[in-house]
Amino acid sequence: MADFDLTTFASALADGSVKVIDLTFTLSPDFPVIVLPPEFGQASPLRIEQISRYDAAGPAWYWNNITLSEHTGTHFDAPIHWFTGKDLPNNAVDTLPVRDLIAPACVIDCSAQAAADPDFLLGIADVEAWEERHGRIPERNWVLLRTDWSKRQGRDYANLGEGGPHTPGPDSAVMRWLVEERGIIGFGTETIGTDAGQAAHLDPPYPAHHFLHGGGRYGLQCLRDLDLLPPTGAIIIATPLKIVNGSGSPVRVLALVGANA
Repeated sequence: MADFDLTTFASALADGSVKVIDLTFTLSPDFPVIVLPPEFGQASPLRIEQISRYDAAGPAWYWNNITLSEHTGTHFDAPIHWFTGKDLPNNAVDTLPVRDLIAPACVIDCSAQAAADPDFLLGIADVEAWEERHGRIPERNWVLLRTDWSKRQGRDYANLGEGGPHTPGPDSAVMRWLVEERGIIGFGTETIGTDAGQAAHLDPPYPAHHFLHGGGRYGLQCLRDLDLLPPTGAIIIATPLKIVNGSGSPVRVLALVGANA
């Protein structure tokens, strides 16, 4: 790797040979957040309080105070977010290894299945079928579940109904398998959580959180435009805020892809 030329890479970014794709939703006060049963604490949506806008409170500057949950909008989950990862070293957003914030991605397209069934669960057979076409998932790669859920808006995005949210995600077996057999660095989705909307009823409940964070891995959710990425070859840059002992953070997620992807 000593011969790798960062200047060439920078030139490729400048001339468009490497495209930068923004996988992030715009963070606004009306962006939906996860809703838990009422007996539990709730995540806060974004609140914006204007401090000044070229006026008496600040004649030359515009700025705001913001209040929000660590898990609002497009966001990053660190291992400390879940009880299975609470005792791991370097498990918070301020202590995790920074090299983990840039990693390649495998994108598994299940948009047709999710369109047919909002409660679709990704299984090992789905991933093995993907591997037959694209090769084995390498270690320390992100696995991103493309469902095109990010094309939905408003109530259709949260898709709350009888029994709570109805959104696609992974089943328990595939999450354990991806962590233990494929050694992924993390799992990302286009929905509000890395788990399916009905994942409370799986064994264990919320298996994406359970196995990812217990294995020291990461989650990304509320991604968008995964249809713009190739099945392999994209590089993901996901840098959460460096919040002391933070369980997660809103994040701007960028993908680097070749111009012909």
